[in-house]
Amino acid sequence: MDRRRTIRVKNRMKAIITDLDRTLLHTDKTVSEYTYAILKECHKSGIVLMAATARPERSILTYHDRIGFDAITTLNGARIILPNSIIENGIMPSSADNILKKVIMIPDLVLSAETGNGLFSNVPIPGLDTTVISEFLALPTESIIYKLLLSSKTNNIKQEIKKALTEDTYMTAAAGTLIQIMSISSTKWNGIKAMLKAVGIKQNDAIYFGDDYDDIEPIEKCGAGIAVSNAIGEVLDAADFITESNDMDGVAKYIEKNLL
Repeated sequence: MDRRRTIRVKNRMKAIITDLDRTLLHTDKTVSEYTYAILKECHKSGIVLMAATARPERSILTYHDRIGFDAITTLNGARIILPNSIIENGIMPSSADNILKKVIMIPDLVLSAETGNGLFSNVPIPGLDTTVISEFLALPTESIIYKLLLSSKTNNIKQEIKKALTEDTYMTAAAGTLIQIMSISSTKWNGIKAMLKAVGIKQNDAIYFGDDYDDIEPIEKCGAGIAVSNAIGEVLDAADFITESNDMDGVAKYIEKNLL
């Protein structure tokens, strides 16, 4: 559906950039054989394929092995994997420590730190390889801290977390409940700009697919911004077009119809 303006994409878009969860991936975290086949045709057509995700690199390798992304923005831009280099935008250790001191006493807090040495948390997280630190009084210092993740089953902690932020950090609320704290340099859009620069493609020659708050900026700033129909309202409002849902292979269907 045309949301704001007519955009001719067939012969113009040189790069496809997509979010993963709730966008390219089905709700059960799978990718259909149809979608894999369409993305393979993109490679054959000379279209650059990139991903921009909140996930860490280790959790997207299965998809990357089959799709072969040309560049990947992971951890909301905290780690950007380019064809010939890697850019890291971690939280300053002093800022992370200041935040920790202010939030650690929040009742029922689930706190995790995504680092260069893996995921550390104050509780076990099902399905994830997590190093548990029961008394999370200090953050790991051996490697870069990409992001802090905070949630609570019994308390609305957004305002308390917001007060704990430092000048060089910001927060988002994934799925409305999981709060992510990152460096202000760590955004999907900064990652996308770096990826496009690395392959010599202008932002107006790139198309972006997404569903959540951190997808709004790339949807608005790329040459065309596409929302899957299951996206949040703000993304639907920002998008140039709306395609079918993630579970209906909306990304692949749009690509096949409009880009191949």
